[in-house]
Amino acid sequence: MSTLTMKQLVLFGLASSCLAAPARNGPARSNSGKEHRNNIKARQDAPAVNPANNVWPGRTQGAIVLDMPTGVAASGPPDARGQAYPTSSLFGPNGLPVSGDAAVPSPTLIPEQHADSKDGLILDLQNVENPQAIRGSSGGTHDEAVDTSRYDRDYTDIFAAPGTDSGSVDQAQWPLGLSHNRLAHGGAGWARQQNVDVLPAALEMAGVDMRLSPNAYRLHWHQASEWSYMLNGSARVTAVNENGESFVDDISQGDLWFFPSGVPHSIQAFEDGCEFLLVFDDGYFSEDGTSLVTEMMLRNPLEVIAKDLQTDISSFDDIPSDQLYIFEGTPAPTNINEQKVTGPNGAPSIPATQYSYHFSQQEPMVIPGAGSLKIADPTVFPAAADMSCALVTIEPGAMRELHWHLQSDEWNFFISGTARITVYSPPSSSRTFDYGPGDVGYIPQTLSHYIENTGDEPVVLLEMLKQPKFTVVKDTLSLPDTVLDNLPKYKPYSEFASNTRVFMQDKRLTKFPSR
Repeated sequence: MSTLTMKQLVLFGLASSCLAAPARNGPARSNSGKEHRNNIKARQDAPAVNPANNVWPGRTQGAIVLDMPTGVAASGPPDARGQAYPTSSLFGPNGLPVSGDAAVPSPTLIPEQHADSKDGLILDLQNVENPQAIRGSSGGTHDEAVDTSRYDRDYTDIFAAPGTDSGSVDQAQWPLGLSHNRLAHGGAGWARQQNVDVLPAALEMAGVDMRLSPNAYRLHWHQASEWSYMLNGSARVTAVNENGESFVDDISQGDLWFFPSGVPHSIQAFEDGCEFLLVFDDGYFSEDGTSLVTEMMLRNPLEVIAKDLQTDISSFDDIPSDQLYIFEGTPAPTNINEQKVTGPNGAPSIPATQYSYHFSQQEPMVIPGAGSLKIADPTVFPAAADMSCALVTIEPGAMRELHWHLQSDEWNFFISGTARITVYSPPSSSRTFDYGPGDVGYIPQTLSHYIENTGDEPVVLLEMLKQPKFTVVKDTLSLPDTVLDNLPKYKPYSEFASNTRVFMQDKRLTKFPSR
């Protein structure tokens, strides 16, 4: 085992010189090695904190560390027993009896698992102690040698796939709960993201779930365009565009905003804080790569900044010494007119520069027993160029019909409920994925899919397309006349493009413009 440890560096004097070295080329830092060690000692000498108060004492002495030997001949700590390496040869047949028991004598199966695997029935394994990877005559027992039941119960179609799944399909699901959460200083908020790093197939769009604490700020711009949906709470957004026009609006739960590439903008939470979803038109987008005013000031000579702002360098003596990503702020004025400070070019005057849309005030189309739908694309929200969304609700027992998109990949975010999607990839591959609150789905352009509610509560999700109008193509098959005769003259639950109705004519789906 080839390993180097921090202890070895200290023992051989390689690290001690670095830890004790004085700061050079500048004033002494407040976190110098000596002061850092003194702080550690002070914490070690401090009285222990009652664990009942959910605060850990700052002690490090007496910590239990597993020291690994660094060579075959190396011995472990003085109180270690046994050997990390064998004392004799263990190669080849040795004539010893085999051992180990992986039998599952009485596996517990739910009734749906006895059905033919190609029926692909919904499996609810939440109350099964030891879930089994069985569908009909396919699969086998699972003895929990490695207990993955925390995933198996939530992702049943991955654990026990329908018999219709075949071949290989790119991963189409990512839970944002598994994304690294970037925590802001001072309790100002947090952000976690999905991009190609965690979902490689998602080349065209990326997402961020962000929380701002009461009165906290986010001030920035970026190369990608930003589309947003307010999940909870409320905030004030501001922006200045390339025409010198300034924009201010208040955003409530369920509302949208959109800021084009390069437009600097701010988001400030009101007194109860807020959480919102951000969708970017670039799958490689990273929240860690946004442009920040504070970082721009830090990365340019102060002499240049002073000339640019026509002031003295001393004016920047108190600027922040580090970037402000999400930061605490003072409460915004209750009256928005007190914050509507405009320059000589005034406020945006055309729809393409109205950067917010009060989606919460738009009434949905309700399909009894199936769900509801409302769409916001550039036909109603012109500023959001090439970003179209549908807020979809699917009732228990209902599903989004089998469909695909001609011009765009589809990016989904599940707000509540549980669902599954089968992605068909030509010529003969398909895979079924399970989704719950906080999960991202991604289906590449032209690949057919459905969305089926698998739970007992409504599924609420956002469907995003990177195109100027929300459109969809439905599947058509040579079905028996008896099946076609029972279909309604219009689709009972489907996504409609703006100004479009869907009719059944001559046993084919045809779209006609609304009158």
